[in-house]
Amino acid sequence: MTLAENLARIQEQIAAACRRAGRAERELALMAVSKTHPAEAVLEAYAAGLRLFGENRVQEWQEKSPALTQLADAQFHLIGPLQSNKAARAAELFDAIDAVDSLKVAARLDVAARSLGKRLPILIEVKLSHEESKHGVSAAELPTLLASLEPLEGLIPTGLMTVPPWEADPEAARPYFRELRRLRDASLAVCPTLTQLSMGMSGDFAVAIEEGSTCIRIGTALFGKRQYLAASPLLA
Repeated sequence: MTLAENLARIQEQIAAACRRAGRAERELALMAVSKTHPAEAVLEAYAAGLRLFGENRVQEWQEKSPALTQLADAQFHLIGPLQSNKAARAAELFDAIDAVDSLKVAARLDVAARSLGKRLPILIEVKLSHEESKHGVSAAELPTLLASLEPLEGLIPTGLMTVPPWEADPEAARPYFRELRRLRDASLAVCPTLTQLSMGMSGDFAVAIEEGSTCIRIGTALFGKRQYLAASPLLA
């Protein structure tokens, strides 16, 4: 199937999930996870109407982005783990950083963002599983991290994200999505800008929508199998 056909099928599934949850489709953003796919695939997705893209590595996007400078109204988010020594470059290259999991990384992003004269939206990645391959701050540590972000004027914490353990049954992800929503709701008094929930990928996005996701990250179901580079721990 073509990318446009894949997108049409995904949009039908999104509409059905929104109906089940009693939600408006406009409440939900669809992020095309273009990591490990070439610039040509991004151009194809853009032509199909997509404007929000997720990349996994600073270096990969640095190499890919020159071929996409004409996509002025597209947004590119870093969704993979970020090393603190690459924070300055990430702040320069991306419109948002969706996987902040430590004060060290946040502080370096803040310095870089302020030097660029920008306020950088970020998501806090929360680790809700026990898998060693997963990244993120623990639920217990989340309040402390959020409090520590308050003085960082170059950053805007906009929400939480999580990646549940992979299971063949999408229903297995539901408790993780429900817990992330609970954590978000509990954090709003301390951080009122923390309204977003980035959760749900190719295999479980319908369940994530039912549990309140505001952004689903779709890679394989949209683009097909990855075309280059090794698979990352953040599977989409």
